[in-house]
Amino acid sequence: MNNELIAALDMLEKERHISRESLFEAIESSLISACKNNFEHVDAVHVEIDRETCDIKVYSEQTIVAGKDDIEEPGLQITLEEAKKYDPAAQVGGVLHRDFNSREFGRIASQNAKNVILQKIREEERGAIYNEFSAREHDIVTGVVQRTYGRNITINLGHADAVLTENEQVRNEHLRPQERIKVYILEVRNNSKGPRILVSRTHPDLVRRLFEQEVTEIRDGVVEIMSIAREPGSRTKIAVRSNNANVDAVGACVGVNGNRVGMIVDELNGEKIDIVNWDENPGNFIQNALSPAKIVAVFADPEERVAKVVVPDYQLSLAIGKEGQNARLAAKLTGYKIDIKNETQAKDAPGFRYEDYLDDEMDDGEGYYEEYEYEEGEWQEGEYAGEPAEAAEEVTAEGAPAEEA
Repeated sequence: MNNELIAALDMLEKERHISRESLFEAIESSLISACKNNFEHVDAVHVEIDRETCDIKVYSEQTIVAGKDDIEEPGLQITLEEAKKYDPAAQVGGVLHRDFNSREFGRIASQNAKNVILQKIREEERGAIYNEFSAREHDIVTGVVQRTYGRNITINLGHADAVLTENEQVRNEHLRPQERIKVYILEVRNNSKGPRILVSRTHPDLVRRLFEQEVTEIRDGVVEIMSIAREPGSRTKIAVRSNNANVDAVGACVGVNGNRVGMIVDELNGEKIDIVNWDENPGNFIQNALSPAKIVAVFADPEERVAKVVVPDYQLSLAIGKEGQNARLAAKLTGYKIDIKNETQAKDAPGFRYEDYLDDEMDDGEGYYEEYEYEEGEWQEGEYAGEPAEAAEEVTAEGAPAEEA
């Protein structure tokens, strides 16, 4: 029994996730190649490896012919004269069976055999890594920050390194070497140098996957995430609905004393998260998305995907948010272009009939919903703290410049 070979195969299979069978195939290929290189005119080489004991048998079989003029397939045939050197009882038409000892291989043949095995191991290792992480594409994994090269960051994922490019980094997030973080796998590419894994810290689905990990109701399908709008490093709005009348979707995501969403906020280094109820009525949904601002009325056009919103005069800045962030995120969350006016502007705007709002099926603003916001470790109801943001989506608020908002 070849104990050293068994131990080596076990190590490769455990640490590098390379199957034993592929390693056996690599050894067989390398021995066949070495045998052909070491012994002239031998092509019909066979290798048998016992999968349990790892005992190796290398041999060739050649058909015996009368003389050199009768050889039609060199390497597969041998003359009677040559055959008798190995088997005195050889006869024309018979088959010469020759056993080879790997110790007889020359240095060059042995080195070639070693290179074949190493190449096969590298290919299998790359294939195993690619298969592992391609199966986890569009999911999150935990990694360790390794180093920065240029403006990119290398993240060690255990069996492979991933690349966090500048575009996928949160601007105000400073990652330190050896820091453990969770990243979203954007893409896994297979190239000549091995798999290239691209990850992100800015993708909205990073937040989705974090909620799926922390909230049991989401994993079980009781609570469903309908849409997410995110400005990385600043604020995220997430719309949820419950498929069970007895389960509060927002409450399930928040958790007791905010512990569930608090874990996610900590992972995102303090990024604020607003959780609102999704509603199939676009007017109600837009009202929820603009929370914590109180809304007087909403007029939504589902075909044009535009909405006009009226808020109390003193709520205009709150509805728009600092530098327009609240309105911008609400527009992304709902998929509507939102035009926000206060009551005075709505009454004075040409062609902007205030009666259209009052006649709409929306209520007069009294049906204000609850929305929770996590800030500084505490959950507060109906309180807004806007943050600056770089992204921009067309959201108008006439008469309310960003400086005032």
